[in-house]
Amino acid sequence: MSEPLPPTIDPTAAARWHARVDEASPWLHEEVARRMQDRLQWIARAPATWCDWDPLRGGTEGHALVGERYAQASCLIAETSSAQGERVARERLAPRWWSPARWTSATPRFGLPEPGSQQMLWANMALHMAADPQALIGQWHRALAVDGYLMFSCLGPDTLRELRALYAELGWPAPGHSLTDMHDWGDMLVHAGFAEPVMDMERITLTFATPARLLQELRGLGRNLHPQRFAALRGRRWRQRLEQALASRLADPQHDGQLALTFEIVYGHAFKPAPRVRVEGSSAVSLQDMRAMLHAGRTTGR
Repeated sequence: MSEPLPPTIDPTAAARWHARVDEASPWLHEEVARRMQDRLQWIARAPATWCDWDPLRGGTEGHALVGERYAQASCLIAETSSAQGERVARERLAPRWWSPARWTSATPRFGLPEPGSQQMLWANMALHMAADPQALIGQWHRALAVDGYLMFSCLGPDTLRELRALYAELGWPAPGHSLTDMHDWGDMLVHAGFAEPVMDMERITLTFATPARLLQELRGLGRNLHPQRFAALRGRRWRQRLEQALASRLADPQHDGQLALTFEIVYGHAFKPAPRVRVEGSSAVSLQDMRAMLHAGRTTGR
């Protein structure tokens, strides 16, 4: 029996990870958010409304950078992890009563976006941990107004290639679920109704002084969500063997003997076009889509 196409994710494990609220956003997520924020300079039209999807894990510093760029835009924070996650998001991201930001920028709102209400949806480093990414992309599409756009990032299949090779050599199950290629993400965007998807990627190499530090960083980035992961608990001897293998096989002379891991970062950008209806004997159109088509027709006729 062949392995299913990525993502090979256990939905129960993914839900547990999604509901977890950490003390701080991972460093890598903040760095990716900074790089993705730089790409906004190529967007000619600033949004009047934008939604930050799950910023606690996506990056609170990255959220601040986008907020500074679009200081006059209305911001909606959709923290979907849990009720606790939304409370923590309010504590961390709502401006304090004494903050100048209360007077110089729009105060963010919290909750899920209404259909067609957002001109930009920002989703940093979330998609690769979703058990049903197509459904999540569909949520983002519904939240956007016509001509609104999605900006997202996620991990690609080259991520942790050194660690995957090490596990395979030792005869262990994969250290993580399979990750989706950027071309497949583009296909999913089109399937959800997006237009003109632009996908690109880059590789980031992180180095660590010790195996313990490397494993600590990986714990902050995620969990092994593969359905065929090792089902029981590992013992101390296995941990010692893992650390010894990491120290001997991941040491990179190009990085002064530090332990090196590769992360493939996929960036995606796509617009929501005006809906089109195929003419048949009987066609069903939502009220939201009908309004969008009528608005597009009036605009074209001017």
